[in-house]
Amino acid sequence: MITHWLDSIDSTNSEALRRLPELPSGTVLAAYDQTAGRGQRGNTWFTEPGRNLTFSIVLKDLPLSALEAIRLNFLASVALVDFLDAKGVKAHIKWPNDIYVSGKKISGMLIENTLGADGRVAASVIGIGLNINQREFPQLAMATSLSLCTGLEYPLEASLEEFLAIFEDLLPQLSDEELMGRYASRLFRRGVSARYHDLLSGEEYEGVIEGVEADGRLRIRDLSGRARLYRFKEVSYLL
Repeated sequence: MITHWLDSIDSTNSEALRRLPELPSGTVLAAYDQTAGRGQRGNTWFTEPGRNLTFSIVLKDLPLSALEAIRLNFLASVALVDFLDAKGVKAHIKWPNDIYVSGKKISGMLIENTLGADGRVAASVIGIGLNINQREFPQLAMATSLSLCTGLEYPLEASLEEFLAIFEDLLPQLSDEELMGRYASRLFRRGVSARYHDLLSGEEYEGVIEGVEADGRLRIRDLSGRARLYRFKEVSYLL
């Protein structure tokens, strides 16, 4: 992969999408300062300039149908968990792709795909924000960073290259069932009874996360024994 560092940009995902026709597969755009980072549900990703990793990975001509694109989420999430494991930090995946350490968010991502005429993924922009050296989060009470977890400081460029090496090693497993199993095994609250809000029915209930389906839907079994399946934006965690 070839990494291009930008001093300041509104959003690495936005920049990658603007330049998508000219960027070869494997291009990584990283920014020291991201002024308008975008997250899931239209949220903004706040980051202190020069302290964290904000970057986007461009992949093209992937062997995935539109329904299989969820595997990119599995891939990036597992790569983040593996990176943190290598630093001695145990992390979990809050479905679908927020990364949590001890109940606090350390990373999030936004994946934006372009489909070809054949219905397959022609291009994917995987945007990731990973808190590295930031120590204070005045706007985010439930946030943490690698530095807060370990007490150490980390060079951003070297940290990104370490992550990308892990990501590249996992890339050949994109279509393997083992990847989904590894993703499911690190789900936040898996096997733990907790409360959830069903956004379709408005019901609040207690249940246990069991895993995910092949299409990425989250599977929660409630206390009556019923398995409930959810797509993105259909369920929320009651923390």
